[in-house]
Amino acid sequence: MINDRLIDAGDVPLAVRDFGGDQPPLLLLHGVGGNLATMTTLARALRPNHRVITVDLRGYGRSGEGTWTWDSALGDLAAVCVQLEIARPAVVGHSLGGMLAALWGQRHPEAPGVVTLDGNPPPTRVEQLPGLDPEKAAAELARLHAVFDQIDAQAGRVIEADQLADLVERQQAAARDMGANEKVWIEGFRRNLAHENGETSTRPSAATTTQLRTLINGLDLGPVYAGTSCPELVVLATRDLPEQEPFAELYEAYRRFQLEQVRAAGHPSYIQLADTSQAMVIEQPTVLAGLITEFLRAR
Repeated sequence: MINDRLIDAGDVPLAVRDFGGDQPPLLLLHGVGGNLATMTTLARALRPNHRVITVDLRGYGRSGEGTWTWDSALGDLAAVCVQLEIARPAVVGHSLGGMLAALWGQRHPEAPGVVTLDGNPPPTRVEQLPGLDPEKAAAELARLHAVFDQIDAQAGRVIEADQLADLVERQQAAARDMGANEKVWIEGFRRNLAHENGETSTRPSAATTTQLRTLINGLDLGPVYAGTSCPELVVLATRDLPEQEPFAELYEAYRRFQLEQVRAAGHPSYIQLADTSQAMVIEQPTVLAGLITEFLRAR
């Protein structure tokens, strides 16, 4: 029943995976560095209660390249709904996908519900780190964004043919370390490889990465939450990823800010999910599927 297809979204083709069925429709959106394959385990857990459609966002996976704006990405989702003849889908997203879910909910009051799974931009300002000494906060932010600079510099890099097998082995080891489905993990890795003119490179490209970083860093979710009238659930992480541990004080302060922001908006329901990091869709997909289904069923 699973059907992979390309959707004509106008300026870019969009790859989608429709898990089929006649249950209420749900768009499931991946995060930065992911693609539709990385959401497979959560999609399968949701499938008994929803018709789940996963999407490669523009610039990812098998979807085409295109300028990244919030409007263009939301227009892509609208095109998917039109071409798959989906009316009033719930929208659930992780990380970047969670930001899109929040923006979808703001613009679509008729939506049955939106769920954001740690859909938060990274901290960029001292005032987003309550309880941390301002001078230390500024220094930690500078140190954090230097790390992001290094990561972004690798975007779109060419992978030499003799390096690919070693990279796959490392991805397999990473899947085992995380307790993830190895087959799903490797599909996600391979899906973000582009093959052109005899070269293999990673997606998203450097241009897409730069556009996204600017967009994400400039997003303020407070007004988005406050301006949303459809049902909304925000699932917040409660611990660091291993790579976040050198910035433990910063992320602890930022989680306080996220909680304050949701509470101040007064609208979204929220859950601080125990023992979860930003990788919650890998760590607890069954728990998340239960939370999402229960939340949407009650609306």
